[in-house]
Amino acid sequence: MIGANPRKKKLAIVGNGMGTDRLLDELVRRDATVRYEITVFGEERGGAYNRIMLGRVLAGEAPDVIVTKTPEWYDAQGIRLIQSTRVMRLDTLRKQVETADGQSRRYDVAILATGSQPLVPPLEGMRGEDGELRSGVFVYRTIADCIRMRQYVRPGDGAVIVGGGLLGLEAAKVLSDLGLHVTVVQSSKILMNAQLDEFAGEMLARQIDRTGIFARLGRTVESISGDERVTGVVLDDGTTLSTDMVVLACGVRPRVDTARASALPVNKGILVNDTLATEVPGVYAFGECAEHRGKTYGIVTPVWEQAQVLADVLTGAQPQERYRGSKLYTRLKVAGVDVASMGILQPEFERDEVLQIIEERRDCYRKLIVRDGILVGAMLVGNTAATATLVQLFDRGDPVPDDRLELLCELRAAPSPAERIVCNCNKVTEQTLCDAIDAGADSTLALGEATRAGTGCGSCKGELAQLLAQRAKTPNSLPLLPTG
Repeated sequence: MIGANPRKKKLAIVGNGMGTDRLLDELVRRDATVRYEITVFGEERGGAYNRIMLGRVLAGEAPDVIVTKTPEWYDAQGIRLIQSTRVMRLDTLRKQVETADGQSRRYDVAILATGSQPLVPPLEGMRGEDGELRSGVFVYRTIADCIRMRQYVRPGDGAVIVGGGLLGLEAAKVLSDLGLHVTVVQSSKILMNAQLDEFAGEMLARQIDRTGIFARLGRTVESISGDERVTGVVLDDGTTLSTDMVVLACGVRPRVDTARASALPVNKGILVNDTLATEVPGVYAFGECAEHRGKTYGIVTPVWEQAQVLADVLTGAQPQERYRGSKLYTRLKVAGVDVASMGILQPEFERDEVLQIIEERRDCYRKLIVRDGILVGAMLVGNTAATATLVQLFDRGDPVPDDRLELLCELRAAPSPAERIVCNCNKVTEQTLCDAIDAGADSTLALGEATRAGTGCGSCKGELAQLLAQRAKTPNSLPLLPTG
């Protein structure tokens, strides 16, 4: 750390989502409050929460279960949280944050972490005369959205989900489990088309169908019918579907309205360099709202990697640290189906090798894309046992075996506990988790607090529970054996 400054600078963070949640942890870990007066501006009421876990609130659990930082946490850290307040623009000449209530607050350094906003198509009949969404039409994005939906639904009702991506399928599974007749309408012919190819999407659709959820692929909703309440939708082929509610989960886009109003350079996202700085001195951006080297990211791992770099730069802990981009991989349970995807979806050059395994009767699909002996893409649906091995190879860029099929076989030697990543979001190894268990972590919550495992998408919590059970039965003096 460089020498202490006798006058604290004012650090303003615009946005209080999952990116800010992680950034605050990184800043506190580096004693940033010694040199900064930190103020966080959040549009929603309350502290930060895990948006990936919204399905739990929709399913009926209390919002507290996904809250990661209570207002009391900010107070305890000496960080000011301004809730329920929208930032309109930064006056970058006077260095002031201007909010919708007409207030202005000075800053020395400002960080835009405005995240993304849902895509809401202008469907006919979607809004009432007052311009608000009609009763029975919902956007799936916030805790408040989930609470409104939960209060509206009744077993036996019909629900149409517009969007067959991760959020749409999550909402569909929860509503189906609540006893609703659910139909997913997806404009693409592939479910989760941002992560899967045609074969993988087909296998996922088959497994989704087994859960009782219907899917209309390659179709769009053209209009919504009903007077005071929703009664149905009309698709682009003229088909009418009776329904009691419509849930819009059509994807997201970087939220750049504050940046534009502040005259910051914007393309698809807010343009930043390798330090996450914008062209305007003293203004940074990171997370889903930022565009780095032509790319924007919509999953948590790159956002958290950016948060680490930004904290290093702003605190002087590692002033030469730089963000060079992220390798993308996801491992999720989608509507009860195991799905993993990493890298590119299709071969890009003639020299790219493709290995595909299609198990028709099991509705399982596995695909590898290898370029010059290096794994550059993979996807797995239904059978994701090889994910840990593939993620390790993909992340490191290690050479793959000459027999590519070896990567998908159980006969291949499993990574050592020190190498095997259990939590992909936070890159936590099995060995790190076992060390934490041996040190006293006796629950998935305790493991999350000690290692951050399970605090991202949550898909690894089953493995965390297995490790806890396994270590409880195994004396610590025994050597640790690979679990697969």
